[in-house]
Amino acid sequence: MKRTATVRLAVAIASAVFLARANAQPSIAAIDAALRSAVERGEVPGVVALVTDRERVLYRGAFGVADVSSERPMAVDSMFRIASMTKAISSLALMQLVEQGKLGLEDPVDKYLPELSKLPVFESFDAKTGAYKLRPSTNPITVRHVLTHTSGLGYPFTSATLRDFKPRPGERYADGPLLFEPGERWHYGTSTDIVGRLVEKVSGEKLEDYFRAHIFAPLEMTDTSYNIPEAKAGRVVAAQQRDGEQMDGEIVLQSPQPGLAVPMPIGGGGLTSTVDDYGRFVRMLLNGGALDRARVLKPETVALMGKNAIGNVSVPALKTALPRSEDFTFINDGRDTWGLGFLITVDQVPRKRSPGSLSWGGINNTYYWIDPSRGIAGVIMMQYLPFADAKALAVYDAFERAVYQSLGTAGSR
Repeated sequence: MKRTATVRLAVAIASAVFLARANAQPSIAAIDAALRSAVERGEVPGVVALVTDRERVLYRGAFGVADVSSERPMAVDSMFRIASMTKAISSLALMQLVEQGKLGLEDPVDKYLPELSKLPVFESFDAKTGAYKLRPSTNPITVRHVLTHTSGLGYPFTSATLRDFKPRPGERYADGPLLFEPGERWHYGTSTDIVGRLVEKVSGEKLEDYFRAHIFAPLEMTDTSYNIPEAKAGRVVAAQQRDGEQMDGEIVLQSPQPGLAVPMPIGGGGLTSTVDDYGRFVRMLLNGGALDRARVLKPETVALMGKNAIGNVSVPALKTALPRSEDFTFINDGRDTWGLGFLITVDQVPRKRSPGSLSWGGINNTYYWIDPSRGIAGVIMMQYLPFADAKALAVYDAFERAVYQSLGTAGSR
């Protein structure tokens, strides 16, 4: 009798523990449905997504195909070219060096990279003729400027001026010209490439070597790198794009496909990763710079990275200048701000992320958000152009809403 009672008690305890764990997990049905239905409707060819809290992965799912030509199935360990999701990693690397006192946020960048002294800034540019007038910048570019996209540097796909700019014979501009004086405005561009160069200069290490030693190895991000090992080539999702300029155009392969090697890694992009690896990165940030037994940044430094670092400068929702991207409609125009490496959501998004959430993405439609107040983060990866494709953003939106629905409505309106 005693043995029977003991067994029953053990079963009851085990059942209670199982139910407690089940109740602590988000219901995956809504998340699965949001992603699966998008693939079944043909809105995106394939998607992998992950949700994590501070302790563990809460959700992981893969749907659709990794290659529209061969119809190779998508898998949870599929590898994606994450492009500008590299920027958060580069920013963290530089903040490690700031934390160590090897440089300061207000240091002029030309203290370490003399070639960036007094870069030319556009005084005028005639869109019809291409005629331009440049002058030396008067404000120095600081470390803060390159971490916050307030340096004046842009991309040709975010600036019609840079898209159409053709230097006169004999003129060459490795960096710039600047669109405005450093610190005056926010404009998305090559600033984080400068962050990567600072990491190399100050640390004395090549960028990929630095990332591997100081971020990837401690965090056990074993599938994240610039150069993809041949043995992993079969896991890499094909580079794809919408055919034509119509929103409902067919997704086709890009030609040629990118190679496995990145000969000259830059801070602004180029990494390949998985949702699990990037999930470990965002979970580390949720935990104030530590994951499992590894600490890569102090809690106060992580907190600083997540605070407004641009003062009264606002973040505008940019218009695209090239077909490789759509407009930046995911930015709350003039309301969102920027930290030391991240977009910061200022307002509560109905049934979604909380104020103070951090986020960004990559040009192939890979995205993440980190919600410190709710203690959760999400990663969603697709792999096609154009960036900010309306259907990709709709899947991202449905995924995030399903996550918060599954976690309950506390803290959201």
